[in-house]
Amino acid sequence: MKNSLLERFVQRTNFDSYEDLYANFSVTAPLNFNFAYDVVDELAKGKPDETALVWCDENGAEMSFTYAEISAFSNQAAHTLVNAGIHKGSPVMLILKRRFEYWPILLGLHKIGAIAIPATHLLTAKDIVYRCKAADVEGVVCVDEDIMLRVDEAEAKLKAEGNHTLRYKAFSRSIHRIDGTSPLSTENWVDFKAMRQVEPLEFKRPPNVNTNDDIMLLYFTSGTTGMPKMVQHNFVYPLGHIVTAKYWQQVQEGGLHLTVADTGWAKAAWGKIYGQWLCGSAVFVYDYDRFVPRELLEVITKYKVTTFCAPPTIYRFFIKEDLSKYNFSCLKNCSVAGEPLNPEIYEQWLKGTGLKLRECYGQTELTVTLCTYPWMRPKPGSMGKPSPGYDIDLLKEDGSSCDMGDEGQIVVRTDRRQPDGMFEGYYRDAELTASVWHDGVYYTGDMAWRDEDGYYWFVGRADDVIKSSGYRIGPFEVESVLMEHPSVLECAITGVPDLDRGTVVKATIVLSKGYAPSDALKVELQNHVKKTTAPYKYPRIIEFVTELPKTISGKIRRVQIRGEE
Repeated sequence: MKNSLLERFVQRTNFDSYEDLYANFSVTAPLNFNFAYDVVDELAKGKPDETALVWCDENGAEMSFTYAEISAFSNQAAHTLVNAGIHKGSPVMLILKRRFEYWPILLGLHKIGAIAIPATHLLTAKDIVYRCKAADVEGVVCVDEDIMLRVDEAEAKLKAEGNHTLRYKAFSRSIHRIDGTSPLSTENWVDFKAMRQVEPLEFKRPPNVNTNDDIMLLYFTSGTTGMPKMVQHNFVYPLGHIVTAKYWQQVQEGGLHLTVADTGWAKAAWGKIYGQWLCGSAVFVYDYDRFVPRELLEVITKYKVTTFCAPPTIYRFFIKEDLSKYNFSCLKNCSVAGEPLNPEIYEQWLKGTGLKLRECYGQTELTVTLCTYPWMRPKPGSMGKPSPGYDIDLLKEDGSSCDMGDEGQIVVRTDRRQPDGMFEGYYRDAELTASVWHDGVYYTGDMAWRDEDGYYWFVGRADDVIKSSGYRIGPFEVESVLMEHPSVLECAITGVPDLDRGTVVKATIVLSKGYAPSDALKVELQNHVKKTTAPYKYPRIIEFVTELPKTISGKIRRVQIRGEE
C-alpha cells in the first residue's frame, strides 16, 4: 500500500518550499467519501497488523489496536447503533473522555451516516439539556456513572419540557462511582460493551450512506460571549487535515503521534485520528484526569512518541521541569496551537530539547489556517503564513486591506474557492452564519498584523483590543511580556474605563508558587513591561487572583473580567 492512501486524495506530497506547497498542494475528494470505509477499512485490508492506536492511562493500564482490530471494532459498533434505532442523520453525543472506545464508536457513527457530536465530560446537566434541544440529540454514549447521572438529570428536565428526542443512552465500560458508593440504576441504559461483543465483525456499506455534503460532525464551540455555537462539518472534513498532520505536525510514516486533547474538543479531530491515519502514523492516547507534567513527560519518552502537539499551557509547565532527565531522542517534531505562544516558552523548550516549536492558527470552523511550515524559519510568537487553499487577508474596520505592519481582522476569502475542511456554517442558524460569512468573506473575529516577510502575528480577539489615549493595545503582547517574569503563572489583559484616558490597561495575574501579592511586586511587574515593550502598554492596574475565569474549553473569559469592573 502506497504512502497511507495519500495518492488517492492528493496529486503531490513532496514539495521544495513553502511557496511550492502553497501554490501546488491540492486535495481531490472521491464521490461519497467516507473516512471509515475509504481510509480505515482500506488500511485494515492493506496493513491489517500495523498498529493504529496505542492507549494507556495514568494507572498503568495499556492497550494497543491494529487497523484490522479498529475496523472490526467499528463494525460491531455500527451494528450496535443500528439495532438501537440510530440511523443516517441521527445526532449522537459522545462523552467518552480519552477512552479508547471513542475511536471505534465514532467510526461506527460514520459508517451509518449518523451525526457525531463529540462533547466534553465537563458538561453539567444544564449544558447537556441545551445541546440536546439545540441539535435534537437522539442518543448519548458516555463513559462512566458520574456522567450518566448528569445525563439522567438532563433527560428528566427534557421530558418535563415535553422534549422526547433523546431515546438512546449507552455506557461504554463497566461503571463505578468515584466515591465508592453503590452504582446507580442502569434502567433505561444500554451496556454498549456487552451489546457490541455479540455483534458481527463485518458491516456491509449501506447504499447511499452519505454524500460529501452530508453533516458528519457537530461541534459546540464555546466563545468568550454568548451560548455555544454549533459548527457543522461534512464528510470531506477529514481530508482537510492532511495538511494538519503531514506538513504542520510532520507525523512520521510508522511513527506514533500524541496530541494532548480531550475527545470532546475539535483539537482531537485535528490530532488524534483523521490526518494522522491518512499519513500513516499511529495515534497515541494518554488517558488522565489530572495533568502532571512529570508523568506526561515520562509517558512521551517511555512509549517513544515521535511527534507531539499541545497547547502552550502544557509546554509552560514542561519548561519548569528538569528536561535534562528525559531522553527525547525519538521525538522528531513538536507543534503548538490553541492559544498564542509566548516567545519565552519557545526558547526554553528549544534549549531543553533541541526541538523547535512550530505554531499554527485555526478555529473549530477551519483547519490549519496559518502555520509555520517545515521550510520556514520559526519566529517565536508568530502564527506563520497562510495554508494551502486559504486566501487570507487582514481587513481594517472600513473593509479595506491592511498594509504591512497594520493591525486588522483575519479573514478568509472564499469567493474563488473554499478551503478543504472549512465548516459549512452554523447548524440551524443561518443568521449567525451570515453575520460572519458574507460576500465571499469569512470573518474570524481575530486581530493580527503581517510583517515584511509575510508572517502573521496575533493581537487578540477583535472585541478584546484596548484603545487607550489614542493607542491600540493588543492583550497578547502585554501578556507575553508579563509571562517572561518568573512570578507570573497565568495572566489576562483587559481594558478598564478611565475618565482621563478613556481606557487603561489592567493585568489580572495568577502568581507562580513561591510568590505572594504585594505592592512592591506590582511595581516590579509594571517596570518590567515598561522596559520590555512600549511604555504606554504597561498595566496601570494589577490584580492578583487565584484563578482566571475560563470557558469550558479553557479559553480565558476576558469579557467576564471586564464585566466585574
